Amino acid sequence: QVQVVESGGGLVQAGGSLSVACTASGSIFSINGMGWYRQAPGKQRELVAAVTSGGSTNYADSVKGRFTISRDYIKNTVYLQMNSLKPEDTAVYYCNAKGYSDSYYPFDYWGQGTQVAVSS
Repeated sequence: QVQVVESGGGLVQAGGSLSVACTASGSIFSINGMGWYRQAPGKQRELVAAVTSGGSTNYADSVKGRFTISRDYIKNTVYLQMNSLKPEDTAVYYCNAKGYSDSYYPFDYWGQGTQVAVSS
């Protein structure tokens, strides 16, 4: 079994910064990719940023230049630093981890989500 747990988030004024972290733990052989998604009320879940096992990153156009994703490969942890936050960044942020368990079965797990709220 694999667990994905997020931390961080909260409430901040527009222009401020927040960071969130996500750790995958359990019966993990390898993690191929980890990423952050978000879902605002009434909207579909969308990719925010992701990082592969090789370190390649991918960002949504709306966050490029403002958000930075980083990964600690030893701790199986991914971080999202969010700067210059805007009210439209308000959403529940979900972490996703894809990889293989120690039984060599592929996995694709989501965290429970953490709220990020940006006031104007």
